[in-house]
Amino acid sequence: MSPIMPKSVDTVNQSTAPAERASENDVLDLIHTVMHQYRSQQYRALRDGPHDITHMDSKVLGFFGRHAGATQSDLVAHSGRDKAQLARLIKGLRERGLLAAEADESDRRNVRLSLTAEGHAVQRALHRQAKRLSASAVAGLKAVEQAQLVALLQRVRENLDPKG
Repeated sequence: MSPIMPKSVDTVNQSTAPAERASENDVLDLIHTVMHQYRSQQYRALRDGPHDITHMDSKVLGFFGRHAGATQSDLVAHSGRDKAQLARLIKGLRERGLLAAEADESDRRNVRLSLTAEGHAVQRALHRQAKRLSASAVAGLKAVEQAQLVALLQRVRENLDPKG
């Protein structure tokens, strides 16, 4: 070991003291970790699937699946995302045949978007995959435990709701 450069020890993600362990068990940290694991598996399935769908692609498809005939402006207002980013996503989904566009009859400047048959098929596959992953996440929990978990998480959400 060099006398000029002392050995460094990475302790950022390591914990030994009881007080530090207590913060690792913090509810919001645990919720964050669970969601990170869920999204990581979800992204892997999306990326490795037959349609090479990104997370944002799936969000856009989901929006137009729920709001057929909505416009890009509707999506921007709903998501709060950058208009240019969403325009690129929509363009890519249209080029891949997952979104169809139709001029608005009352205002030809507006384009109404909806899922194509292929887009619906992809959306159904994404939904099935999400259900499988959700079922895997609560495997081993009894129905009453799942209901308790949902109720507790809803209470946490309500506690954090700025309107509450």
